[in-house]
Amino acid sequence: MISAYHRILAKPGTALFSATGLVARLPIAMVGLGIVLLVEDASGSYGVAGAVSAAHLLANAFFAILQGKLLDRLGQSRVLPVVITVWGVALALLMWSVDSGWPIALTYLFAVLAGASLPSVGSCVRARWSHATRDPDELQTAFALEAVADEAVFITGPILVTVLATSVHPAAGLVTALVAGVLGTYAFAAQRGTEPPRHRPAAARSERARIPWRIVVPLTVVSTMLGLLFGAAEVATVAFAEEQDAKAFAGPLLALWAAGSLIAGVLSGAVTWRRGPEHRLRWGTLAMTVAILPLAFIDSMVVMGAVLFVAGFAIAPTLIATMSLCERVVPPSRLTEGMAFLHTGLVAGVAPGATLAGVLVDHQGASAAYLVPVGGGVLAVLAAQAIRTTADSHYRGARDDA
Repeated sequence: MISAYHRILAKPGTALFSATGLVARLPIAMVGLGIVLLVEDASGSYGVAGAVSAAHLLANAFFAILQGKLLDRLGQSRVLPVVITVWGVALALLMWSVDSGWPIALTYLFAVLAGASLPSVGSCVRARWSHATRDPDELQTAFALEAVADEAVFITGPILVTVLATSVHPAAGLVTALVAGVLGTYAFAAQRGTEPPRHRPAAARSERARIPWRIVVPLTVVSTMLGLLFGAAEVATVAFAEEQDAKAFAGPLLALWAAGSLIAGVLSGAVTWRRGPEHRLRWGTLAMTVAILPLAFIDSMVVMGAVLFVAGFAIAPTLIATMSLCERVVPPSRLTEGMAFLHTGLVAGVAPGATLAGVLVDHQGASAAYLVPVGGGVLAVLAAQAIRTTADSHYRGARDDA
């Protein structure tokens, strides 16, 4: 298993861009919660804090696709330093506006600017891996490595921002995210030797390489349902722990879920798969849905922890298969843009998932709230079943001058 990862990380520059990409994507897991903690401390209202955080989240989801287009056409080394600088300034102004008591409209404005300019570093890292290797097995291992990195970020990020905001200063978590995001992205963008080539705009629209929408749209639905599942399961699990008079154990419960996904991601990357990613995606979404169904019927902290750990094993392989299939079917000149659709879906699904689960928690309790991720899983299964790949969908290795 170790040899599979050693083989890809031994390629020139890959270990460095993967490591700096890990640091650069820390803000994704820190800023939303950091905004809530900062604004709630200043205003005393979770409603206002959640609304400001939602403005940041929605702006990030909306502008991710436009950023993907710019990254493909202009190149990562040109686009990333600009957008991350705008993001850093906007986030600093957001913190300043809250601390200084500026009108709330300005705080919303800075939240939108910060969300719109926060780059999808994960998509950029995966685009570099796609450029670094032509071997499908190596690429599967690389995507597994990045899925593990994502899990590590989403495990440590919320914990780090919460500890800093509650024990140091309400803005300390956001300051840490700002430093990590800016420095990490600058370091990542500076590595031009591993950067994918820029793709010139087509002279005519008809000459532009086409995204296979019949595959990308269902993949985006799957990603959105994954986001919905994450948002809903987190809220439901916190509520479950509170109902059990053990709210302090909500974090460990979610950590068990993430740990199962992380382990599965590591194992998935070390396996040489005989079937393609579309096959693994169908089974992954089904396994994910079946695994979370029992959560709605559990009334024990110990059993909940065990089931969440097992359920986590279906998450990373499903995410890896989603990204792998996107990489396989989207033309190289639009790969970052194509992956941005998946990123947008993943981010956009979190807020409604958390909201729906919260409504059910208020009216029916935590157990009923777990039906939200189950419903999301069912929709993901249906979307995965709708995907049909053909020979002309596989652009991997093909020449693309668009």
